[in-house]
Amino acid sequence: MKRRAFLAATSAALAGPAVARAQTPRVVLGDDVFVRETWRELGGRSVGIVTNQSGVLSNGVALVDAVHANPAIRVRALFGPEHGIRGVAGAGETVGSSVDARTGLPVHSLYGPTRHPTKAMLDGIDVLLFDIQDVGARPYTYVSTMAYVMESAAQYGKEIWVLDRPNPIGGVAIDGPVLEPKYKSFIGLYPIPERHGMTVGELARMFNDHFGIGCRLRVIPMQGWDRTMLWPQTGLRWIPTSPNMPYPLTTLVYLATGLVDEGGVNNGVGTDRPFEYAGGYGFDPERYAAYLNARGILGVHFEPQTWAPRTGFWAGKTLAGVYLNVTEPTAFANVRTAVELLAAARAQGKFQAQHPERMDRDWGTAKVRLGLESGASPEAIVAEWAPGLRAFESVRKQYLLY
Repeated sequence: MKRRAFLAATSAALAGPAVARAQTPRVVLGDDVFVRETWRELGGRSVGIVTNQSGVLSNGVALVDAVHANPAIRVRALFGPEHGIRGVAGAGETVGSSVDARTGLPVHSLYGPTRHPTKAMLDGIDVLLFDIQDVGARPYTYVSTMAYVMESAAQYGKEIWVLDRPNPIGGVAIDGPVLEPKYKSFIGLYPIPERHGMTVGELARMFNDHFGIGCRLRVIPMQGWDRTMLWPQTGLRWIPTSPNMPYPLTTLVYLATGLVDEGGVNNGVGTDRPFEYAGGYGFDPERYAAYLNARGILGVHFEPQTWAPRTGFWAGKTLAGVYLNVTEPTAFANVRTAVELLAAARAQGKFQAQHPERMDRDWGTAKVRLGLESGASPEAIVAEWAPGLRAFESVRKQYLLY
């Protein structure tokens, strides 16, 4: 009964409104530690801050505001990733540089003409602070921005401090194919799996050492976080990291449905519950749900559903398929579920990779697409990931902090 109550509470917290939070956070964030004590170790050096709306302390105050309020810290500039410094730009939308209205600081876009901080942008800066919430998924671009900032830091002799934050889908499970180098892109720079089970600080350590960036790196660890925690167990308020990541639950289902859209399956983006649906035009929702539920996929129940996106190619059209009801968040194998969704679509004659190169880029390999096209079972497709995951795990353990 206690376990069922825990799972029910976790599911409710994951799915609830973005404002839901516990009374007292259990986790002290890296930016909390920096603002409280580590800033003194700057020794009067000037800083630049790479952040967005998710870069907040556990009390909800933006790191930029907390640092700007300290007259002993000299802030020269801010740097914004995809979606911009305030997180309102759409996916893939070019973001321009600007001036921050609250502080008057220049804001340099790292998702515009350049994705690397330039020498001119870094003029007068000694230390770069990185404080952005990741979602634990390789295709999410914030860790690529971090890597590019680290490369520029190495090139121009700057130091970077990564203020560590939780992986909202936990730090235990790893899943999915390890990216093959030929599919390197901004949504996957290094050979890591779709679900890597690492924090941004741990990834920075791996990128810097194992993948050879070689910058002067310092990670400011969290306090109170352990690898078994999903976001609700941290007690922290969820700040949407981008327009289509509104709830903690979204981070869990993102790697299930975010990987299916290039296979002809709509994922609910453009609705109030992005990434919680899977289906499309002409799907039989009852049949689709029955097929998936018969597969016995752990941690999720598929419910027949219809929806109508307000934006995108399918705007205003009624689509049908399934709603992903995540019943056991800790057991939910999200990347495996993506393969199951595509295989179930194949059974309805709905799987179609109209742009194979995009699907292969998203997955970091052509093997998933080719397996689906050849009629391979989900078990056979997933089995191919095992050697890469074992090799990654042996490297990964060297860089874990918690």
